[in-house]
Amino acid sequence: MSAITASMVKELRERTGLGMMDCKKALVEANGDAEVAIDNLRKSSGLKAAKKAGRVAADGIIGTRIEGKRGVLVEVNCETDFAARDESFLAFVKQVVDAVFESGSNEVEGLLEAEREALVQKIGENISVRRAEVYEADMVADYVHTNGKIGVLIELQGGSLELGRDLAMHIAAMNPAVVNSEEAPADLLEREREIYASQAADSGKPPEIVEKMIDGRMKKYLAEISLVEQPFVKDGDMKIGKLLGNENASVARFVRFEVGEGIEKAEVDFAEEVSQQLQG
Repeated sequence: MSAITASMVKELRERTGLGMMDCKKALVEANGDAEVAIDNLRKSSGLKAAKKAGRVAADGIIGTRIEGKRGVLVEVNCETDFAARDESFLAFVKQVVDAVFESGSNEVEGLLEAEREALVQKIGENISVRRAEVYEADMVADYVHTNGKIGVLIELQGGSLELGRDLAMHIAAMNPAVVNSEEAPADLLEREREIYASQAADSGKPPEIVEKMIDGRMKKYLAEISLVEQPFVKDGDMKIGKLLGNENASVARFVRFEVGEGIEKAEVDFAEEVSQQLQG
């Protein structure tokens, strides 16, 4: 069995809002797997959802470029927001964007390696070209949030560039998982349905009512994660599907990058670090 550390319990508490002992017990039962522990807690306690991993590691910047029928989206990481605002780092991000654009490939392994290593030496932080996406289409639009931490690339069929930018901004804000409910992965739906079934089973209601409760919750969940079912962020009275219909347009695909998502960063005790440096 994996050792359950205090930091693991702390992270699960931050993600769920539940008590320390509940979180520790859930981690023990899940053999240290936080995602399994969260699913079990949702089943047993009625926990509706959990936040993403609290200690998202990397800082950095999202960069984009659209020209002609080609659009690119890249994420370049560093260790701190201070470095992410450094002019040399921002210049490197632009180099990466341009290199991806010129190559037309989303392969970033070893991209601008010499330049990356030189920048690491200059600013004293690790730098990583993490990922890139390239779209080739008649209508491609982008949006990068003002802090540079969230970026979206979207491909439309029909519509206008203004519509594309509005939709990209909406996706940045609302983070849909799919364009429409038909695209939702079967394993994701199965996982959610299992959780809702466990929650509904404790209601004491007849099986046929329980099934209706589950179906209702699944329908609501699909609406929440499907772009076309979401209320438009600029007009809450209009769903995205209606907005697209008014413009005789459809969304072919989209991709959303958020800096550091899914990367775990070890917590640093800065006082201890400084002490060690002084002693050294």
